[in-house]
Amino acid sequence: MSVHDGLLYSSDHEWVRVTGRIARVGITDFAQDALGDVVYIEAPEVDRAVVMGESFSEVESTKSVSDIYAPVSGTVVSINDELIADPSLINTEPYGRGWICEIRMDSDDVSHLLAAAAYSQLIGG
Repeated sequence: MSVHDGLLYSSDHEWVRVTGRIARVGITDFAQDALGDVVYIEAPEVDRAVVMGESFSEVESTKSVSDIYAPVSGTVVSINDELIADPSLINTEPYGRGWICEIRMDSDDVSHLLAAAAYSQLIGG
């Protein structure tokens, strides 16, 4: 499973790329592999307030439907329209074109998230 340096990770298998107060969020390679072929993504609405640890999106695959949990608290400022049109991007480019949304964080404290090495250890890598 691919884990990228420079990203932060939640124990729920979301990745976060922080730029200032904006957090771009997606699911990890580990998560997409466990899901199988993704066929639908329910993205959160723009301007929606999200709370860290609470479900804010769903991903449907040929195997199951899984909740996506907010890795940070804040307000959704954009969603990935390209992903909505082609949900398989989660499988082919989970850390690139397969991102789900961007959240303007309420706080710049991301100390609860894992660095790449700690996430790799969590998934047995």
